[in-house]
Amino acid sequence: MEEIKAVDVKIFPYRRLKPETTEKLLNGVMDLNGILRILINGKSIPKIVGNGPAKGIQVNHTDRKVIEVKKDNFQLLVSVGEIIITIMYEELDLFLEKLENLLDNNLSFKYDIKVGIFTKTDVTVSDYLKLGLGLEENIDLHLIGMVDPNSKSKETVKLIGD
Repeated sequence: MEEIKAVDVKIFPYRRLKPETTEKLLNGVMDLNGILRILINGKSIPKIVGNGPAKGIQVNHTDRKVIEVKKDNFQLLVSVGEIIITIMYEELDLFLEKLENLLDNNLSFKYDIKVGIFTKTDVTVSDYLKLGLGLEENIDLHLIGMVDPNSKSKETVKLIGD
């Protein structure tokens, strides 16, 4: 199996990001070199109330919007609290310099940047079951660890133009 020499860069803003800010940041990050994948994490923004006295009522949350990243549209399912970017290791120094400039120009508040391994790097049983039964060689290495066994991958994974 081909080994990808990659590292994760985690952006942790001190506030949750609005959809407009998320869109600007993601488009800016996508213009940088060496990116393998981007994960956005945060508090879920449900379509309907899941429990309690209002169960079943539609939630009209202002942050559940469709954003455009590299001419692809997708709906934000979370209020963005962190962004994890997996990049090629040899691009790290230049990437971090450009990323800090991008963040400084788009965020009016503080943030932390951490470098390390924050995503799974080995194929899991869930990866096998969701991405295809068979040998490890048949699984796209960029999708390792991106599987939520309790959801449909098409709901949580959006592949954006090459």
